[in-house]
Amino acid sequence: MNTLPNSEAAPIPGYLRSDGRKGIRNVILVAYLVECAHHVCSVIASGYPNDPVQVIGFSGCYPNAYADRMMRALCTHPNVGGVLLVSLGCESFNRSRLLETVEASGRPVELVVIQQAGGTSAAVARGRTFISETLLKLDAVPRVSLQPQELTVGIVSGGSDATSGITANPAAGCAFDRLHRMGCTTIFENTGEMIGLERLIAARATTPELADELEKTIVKAARYYATMGHGSFAPGNAEGGLTTLEEKSMGAYVKSGTAPIRGLIKPADIPPAPGLYLMDIVPDGEPRFGFPNPTDIAEMNELIASGAHIVLFTTGRGSVAGSAISPVIKICANPETYARMREDMDVNAGRILTEGVTAEEVGNEIVEQVLAVAGGTPSCPEKLGHREFSLQYKSFEPLGPSCLA
Repeated sequence: MNTLPNSEAAPIPGYLRSDGRKGIRNVILVAYLVECAHHVCSVIASGYPNDPVQVIGFSGCYPNAYADRMMRALCTHPNVGGVLLVSLGCESFNRSRLLETVEASGRPVELVVIQQAGGTSAAVARGRTFISETLLKLDAVPRVSLQPQELTVGIVSGGSDATSGITANPAAGCAFDRLHRMGCTTIFENTGEMIGLERLIAARATTPELADELEKTIVKAARYYATMGHGSFAPGNAEGGLTTLEEKSMGAYVKSGTAPIRGLIKPADIPPAPGLYLMDIVPDGEPRFGFPNPTDIAEMNELIASGAHIVLFTTGRGSVAGSAISPVIKICANPETYARMREDMDVNAGRILTEGVTAEEVGNEIVEQVLAVAGGTPSCPEKLGHREFSLQYKSFEPLGPSCLA
């Protein structure tokens, strides 16, 4: 085990929430509860271009328990300081329960129903009044010290190419191992991109019961993808030099590092203790049409709903996506991509190929970047204003007792 630098013991300035959790950002969410309210939310937020006011929401009109749970988790995330809920008025989303959930968390919250407010302009005016008042209240949120081991860090990969599995993903795996040694909570996912690796994953489980659950999760993902006609191997991957799904899967797997897997969680489940967790993002039950092929942006949201303060994003081809709630750190696998898109990339893992640095050295750089961003330094997607958000229909069953060691 390496001796950790003193900088890793330095506390991080955080925001204390009434449930005891601590955030590293203090954003106000403007949340639409049906697609018909999306435009009004965008107009409200457009009045605050230099303030931490971000738009999220659920487009569907028919109710969905997964989306309801996700919205409740996101609106009470530690990085969120206040919430404006915007409803059209005739959708099926349970706006009253979401309002009560946010109220119970102690955050400033208001519900604007467009049909009751008198239409677009009236709803925008009410929303902006609330935002302006809440921005003043953000300064009163208690500031506390957040120890590095209190961080929850998620990881996702996207836009992979032939360099991803030999630079960015192994380096990210080294970073995950180091964060694990520091006592952080770490979450990896992409179960649909690890088909065929179920036995390797199961071998890292801390209990035999968990090993069985991990293996079944990958098998479920394979069945879902086959039934739905989805796949994780895109034309862009082939253009980037990847040749097989197996090659891509191995690259996706190594970004989890080597630590024992403490548990299996589903979106919006909060890990009960520090350690490494696998997130199952593939819907439960019989595959049904209308359920989506998982996307990088939706997967980031699911990691954030489970408490991720920061999301690591490895990419070879180049991704520019960020998040409305938690900072995203881009780790570029390909040195040519980094040279072409360097304003979008936080870490150049391609130096493993061009400069002979090791994956562990880049992993150390990633950890230092995590600590800097947690301390308030904006990541590249934050600087560029990337605040992408996506929430679709899914269905999940509750966790069983064998999923958590």
